[in-house]
Amino acid sequence: MSLQQDSIAHEEPIAVETPVEPRQVKPQHPYQVLRQLPKDATPAQQDSAIQAAFQPKEINYSSRPDTLHLPGHDAGKSIKDVSLPQYYKESFFSADTLFHPELNGGRYGVAGDPMPYSLRSDNVISLLFIICFVVGMIAFAKSRRFILRQSKHFFYVPRSETSAITETSSEVRFQFFLVLQTSLLLSLLQYFYTQHHIGTTFILSSEYQLIAIYFGMWAGYFLLKGLLYTLVNTVFFGARKNLQWIKALLFITAMEGVVMLPLGLLQVYFNMSIESVMTYFIAVLIFVKLLTFYKCYIIFFRRTGVFLQIILYFCALEIIPLAAVWGAMVMMGNYLKINY
Repeated sequence: MSLQQDSIAHEEPIAVETPVEPRQVKPQHPYQVLRQLPKDATPAQQDSAIQAAFQPKEINYSSRPDTLHLPGHDAGKSIKDVSLPQYYKESFFSADTLFHPELNGGRYGVAGDPMPYSLRSDNVISLLFIICFVVGMIAFAKSRRFILRQSKHFFYVPRSETSAITETSSEVRFQFFLVLQTSLLLSLLQYFYTQHHIGTTFILSSEYQLIAIYFGMWAGYFLLKGLLYTLVNTVFFGARKNLQWIKALLFITAMEGVVMLPLGLLQVYFNMSIESVMTYFIAVLIFVKLLTFYKCYIIFFRRTGVFLQIILYFCALEIIPLAAVWGAMVMMGNYLKINY
């Protein structure tokens, strides 16, 4: 029978751990050296620590021959040879923007079709329409009573030669602005007609110049027509009738611009067909000429009762200048068009 040994009597010795000194790791980067320095270290101390940690060594290039060339061809020459020409030192990717980020390489891939010019996305045309709309609303708010009074008495046959309606200076200025608005809208309609029936490319640098030319021609047309009316009426009629006719003509032209504004908005922003635009324009033009003919008859020829003279008067001062300016604009569009 074996006796069990006492575990207390045979106690194993306890191993005592000895402290291991940390191994000094040589820094591999200057960042590691700077992290070991205190935060208030000066730049001179940082530079000294980096010089002490890193010792510059001499660079020894390999003297072995270059074997990375095609079989049957001579070995490549070293780029350190100063006698080599420039094209030998340049590689295939030397001018590539991916190899040189400082170079502007443009666009990669196949370029898509550019979007054609559209008045809908033109900020200048949109700004002009906004100005016309805002100033038109201001003119109507300031001269609302005058416009309603003029519209009410337009078909009224006056018993005297004097005009019963007087305008203030602000009302006259707003009417002149509406005449300029009429010229602008007519120039835009002429531009639409030119693009559809004449051409889309011109020798001008931008479309604004063509619209500006048409605007100048329409404004000159209204100014010349007013001067011709004043000259002829001064010779054959009295000053009171002439003043009454000028006021009526100014009012008719101003209201023509108000009626033309929705047409321009429909064409630019809702792609209204050019046939519908021309139909609307011709209908408005015929209506305006009928009102002008009626007002001319009421003011000048109501008492005389001669019908042939009013036809000659109206055709010479109203129809012929309009036909002339229309023909001049068509000729201008054909002259400025680029013929391929």
